[in-house]
Amino acid sequence: MSGRLWILATVLAVLPVVAVTGCSSTSPPPPPESRAGRPDRGAQLIARYGCGSCHTIPGVARADGLVGPPLTRFGARSYVAGELPNNADNLQRWIMDPQAVEPGTAMPKLGVSAIDAQDIAAYLYTLD
Repeated sequence: MSGRLWILATVLAVLPVVAVTGCSSTSPPPPPESRAGRPDRGAQLIARYGCGSCHTIPGVARADGLVGPPLTRFGARSYVAGELPNNADNLQRWIMDPQAVEPGTAMPKLGVSAIDAQDIAAYLYTLD
């Protein structure tokens, strides 16, 4: 009988550890914040490049487009364009040349420079 109690106690002690470990592997970590770039400049660039004609973007005047997905809570998303892990490098790559990432996508290549993409990404990561 004491052997059975020991086994039961061991199983009950290990079960929460297994449950927590299993849960942590199912949810991707939140995207890293862009440490480089100027979010204030990014918001201005979003307006200048006309991103709001296709996307709804909080905090940017007249950014209420309905063609592309809304960029609300972008900083809390797991993926860029539905396929790339959401991190600063992937987001900047997407902003600069979406056709290279997803040929045929509706998002056009706008000629965004690397520094502008960095600032735009910094702004988008503030939206969580």
